[in-house]
Amino acid sequence: MKINNKWYKWEVLALLWVAYLLNQGDRQVFNSVLPLIRDSLSLTDTSVSLIAVFFNLFYALMVPIGGWVGDKFSRKWVTTLSILFWSVATMFTGLANGVFLLILTRSIATGGGEAFFGPANYSLLGQYHTDTRATAMSIHQTSYYVGVILAGWLAGYIGDHLGWQYAFYIFGGAGVVWALVMALRLKDAPRETAETATAGDKPKVSIWDGFKTVFTTPTALMVTIGFCGFIFVITGYMTWVPTFLQENFGQSGAQAGLNSMLWTYVAAFIGVLLAGSLSDKWAAKDPKKRMLIQGAGLILGAAFLPFMGTAKSLWVLYLCFAGWGFFRAFFDANIYAALYDVTPSHLHASCSSAMIMTGFAVGATAPYILAIIKEATGSLNATFPILGAIWLVCGIACLWVSYKYYNRDNTKIMNHE
Repeated sequence: MKINNKWYKWEVLALLWVAYLLNQGDRQVFNSVLPLIRDSLSLTDTSVSLIAVFFNLFYALMVPIGGWVGDKFSRKWVTTLSILFWSVATMFTGLANGVFLLILTRSIATGGGEAFFGPANYSLLGQYHTDTRATAMSIHQTSYYVGVILAGWLAGYIGDHLGWQYAFYIFGGAGVVWALVMALRLKDAPRETAETATAGDKPKVSIWDGFKTVFTTPTALMVTIGFCGFIFVITGYMTWVPTFLQENFGQSGAQAGLNSMLWTYVAAFIGVLLAGSLSDKWAAKDPKKRMLIQGAGLILGAAFLPFMGTAKSLWVLYLCFAGWGFFRAFFDANIYAALYDVTPSHLHASCSSAMIMTGFAVGATAPYILAIIKEATGSLNATFPILGAIWLVCGIACLWVSYKYYNRDNTKIMNHE
C-alpha cells in the first residue's frame, strides 16, 4: 500500500502521541499511589524508593538493546510489542504483595518493556518528520504532560476509592487496547523515504556504535550530560512531590496526584509548543540555537526550584510548579532534535538509547538520595535547592558547548549524509 507521507506522518504522530501518553501515565501511576503502597505494605520511604531506583536502573541497562533492535528491525513492531509487554506487566503489578514482587514487575517487566519503546518511537517519528522534526517532537512531548496529569489525578482517585491495585489494572488494560490499534494502523516508513536506507541496504549496526558516536561528539555528549541532570531532577520530583503535598499540605491522594502534575505540565504544554516552533525557525538559520534554547530553559527553570521548599502557601507553590514546568519544556522540546542534528541518521535509535541509558542510570539514584535526605531532615524541603543547583550547572554547560561545538558537529554530519 502506498503511503501519502504528507498526511500519514501526522497520523503516525497521533498514534505515537497516545502511546507515549500511556507510557508516561504508566510510570506516574506508581508515584501517585506510592503513599498508599507504602502504608498498606508497611514500608519505609527508603525501601519504597528502591522500587523506583531498580525500575530506572533496569530501564537504563535495557535501553541499548532496545536501540539496537530499533535500528535493526521493524520499528512499528518494536514499539507495538513493547506497549503490549509493559501494559501486561503493569496489570500484574496490581497483584504484588511485597517489595520483591513490586521490584520484579516494575523493574524487570515494565522497565524492560518500556526500554524498547523509546528509541524506536523517536526514530520512527524522526523518519516521517524531517523539516518539521522539532515541531513534531514538541507536539509528541505534550502527550507526556497530559499523561502524567491524567495519571496523577486518576490513579490517585482510583487508589483512594478502589485501592491502589486497581490503578495498575486499569492503566495496564488501556495499554493492551492501544497496542492492538497500533498493530492495525502504524506502518514503518517506506524504504525509499526511510533515513536508515543507504543504496537500498541498511548499514550494519553494532550495539556499541551509538555509544561511540555520542561520547566522541562534543555536542551529543553535552546533550547527554544535560539529559542526566534533567532526568535526575525530573525523577526525584515526580517520585516525591505527590508525597510532599500530602505530608506538608494535608492533601488527599487524588488532590496531590493532580496538583503535583497539573500546574507543572499545563505550563510545560504551552512551553514545549513555543520552544519547538522557535527551535525549527531559528535552527534553520543557526543550528546551535537548539542547544541555546535548552541551556536557557534549564537555567530559568532552576530559579523556581529552591522556592518550592520554602513556600508557605499553595498559590506560591503552584506558581513555582508552573514556572519550572514552562522552562523545563525548553529543554524537552529539543532533546532528540539536537541529538539527531549531530549524529548519523542510521544510528539515531542507537544514539538515543546511549543517551537514555546514561541519563536514567544517573537519574535512577534520585528517589533514593532524596529519600535519605527526607529521613535525615524530616521533610523534602532541603532537596529543592540541590535540584536547582544541578540544573543551573547543566544549563551553563549547554550554553558553552552550543557556542563552541554545535555548528561544527552539525556541519560534519550534513557533509557525510
